[in-house]
Amino acid sequence: MTTQTVSLRVRLLVLILVPLVIISLLAGYWRYTAARATSEELFDRTLVAVTMAIARDVAIAEGDLLSPVTRDLLNDASGGTLFYHVNGPDGVFVTGYGYPPTSPPEVRAQVSYPVLFDSTYRAQSVRVARLTEYLTAAGISGFATVTVWQNKAGRDALARQMGTRAAFLICTLILTVAAVVWFGINLGLKPLKNLQDAISIRSSNDLNVIRRGVPMEVSGIVRTLNDLFGEVSRAMASRDAFISDAAHQLRNPVASILALATAARDAKTDQDRKKRTEELVDAARYASRLTQQLLSYERAKGLTDRQNFEKTVVGDLLRDVCAKNTKAIMDRGAELVFDDRSNGVSAELEPVLFSEAFQNLIDNALRHGGPSLSYVKIEVMVEAGQVLVSIENDGVGLNADELGIAFERFGQVRGGDGTGLGLPIVREIMHQHGGSVETRPQETGARFVLRLKTC
Repeated sequence: MTTQTVSLRVRLLVLILVPLVIISLLAGYWRYTAARATSEELFDRTLVAVTMAIARDVAIAEGDLLSPVTRDLLNDASGGTLFYHVNGPDGVFVTGYGYPPTSPPEVRAQVSYPVLFDSTYRAQSVRVARLTEYLTAAGISGFATVTVWQNKAGRDALARQMGTRAAFLICTLILTVAAVVWFGINLGLKPLKNLQDAISIRSSNDLNVIRRGVPMEVSGIVRTLNDLFGEVSRAMASRDAFISDAAHQLRNPVASILALATAARDAKTDQDRKKRTEELVDAARYASRLTQQLLSYERAKGLTDRQNFEKTVVGDLLRDVCAKNTKAIMDRGAELVFDDRSNGVSAELEPVLFSEAFQNLIDNALRHGGPSLSYVKIEVMVEAGQVLVSIENDGVGLNADELGIAFERFGQVRGGDGTGLGLPIVREIMHQHGGSVETRPQETGARFVLRLKTC
């Protein structure tokens, strides 16, 4: 069962828009800061200009009147009403508003150069420009001070207006980009939707290669899917072939059992019935063994996970299997030799299946060794990080051509009562364990070597 995560469309949209929004917020903040700095600079220049103009008018008119141009400048100044206050050279109030804003202690007057500072006038925040100059008015000489101030509300309003316009422009841009990106994502994902539609109309038996054109970024997924389809097809073909072969192999034993059972039932004498019964038991035993090996082969092929694998001392496991076969080997008049030189090394394996692979090799030696069989020798050793299990006998051997047949499913080299599944089961079990089964040339008999990685 698949686990659904966030939509790919939403994920792409978030990945694109989140950085854009962050950059836009930073740009908006910068734009607002720049707008505020610009407005401060513009209004400060106006304050300085008005202050200089008032100072010139006072000097020319000797403290009586402001010129019409200066009055128009006071009335038309942006950002709100300008207030002014002029003290004459003798420190006496000359013109303007009666009580100017006070300057902070850290602000020091500079002669002939305007000084700007923030202050408070009638409980409102104001921006102040103050100019101190040496003047002569009405026959009196000394330092005169011109103070001009303006409410800061107009400056703040202008900065907010410029910031609002920038925010509106940025929001419009983000929404436009979001719409374009959403449309582009939908258009870009259309090949995936077409691929989904093409796969959804397939039947469970249609595992042909997907040949629909897809974007380069998705080609790896389609290639992997095609590889999976190929593996599933091969597995299904192998399973079908196995079922067909198994049905064919079981048909003869079952027919033989039925015929012998009928013959035993219809036997005319006790001796004949006893003979038919013994033949029936042999046929049933062969069918049982064939069925068991078919199940073992399928079990070995179906070993897809290593959940049942456990760390096992290989020498101890094989010693137990040899102990169970001692009587059978001695009944054949042969000798069992077990030589464990592995020093208790362990391997990750499934004990039951690995024991069965080893048992099949012993069974092959007893079943196909022939009358010349005199010993079965098992050696366990370690070589280059691998456990090597050698099973050798001096019975009837196999040449290279016969080995190819012996490892085929249901392959029979010389006929006999074998099922043709012993060596294929061994090979499949070793494959599932990440190991291998090898044959070693000998003058007489046969020798098989199982390789398994140690842990």
